[in-house]
Amino acid sequence: MIQNVLTKIFGSRNERLLKTYRKTVAQINALEPRIMQLDDEQLKAKTAEFRQRLADGATVDDLLPEAFAVCREAARRGWSAVAAISASGIRG
Repeated sequence: MIQNVLTKIFGSRNERLLKTYRKTVAQINALEPRIMQLDDEQLKAKTAEFRQRLADGATVDDLLPEAFAVCREAARRGWSAVAAISASGIRG
């Protein structure tokens, strides 16, 4: 009975985790327009920037939203290139 009352007040563990994850996803999605504007060289330079920020004391959790947004954009560009090559009929 007490367990049910506490779960109703605070939510289940899964609900609390999802709430945290939703905040991170919102941060990642908010970065998307800015990351999409980067050219390929700027996107590549983000790796060195992340390493420097880690060396300067940032945590992985601090970098997570931006790093994920950069990885997602890199993957998007990579798949676009693969699709363009496949559509053109070029074979390796």
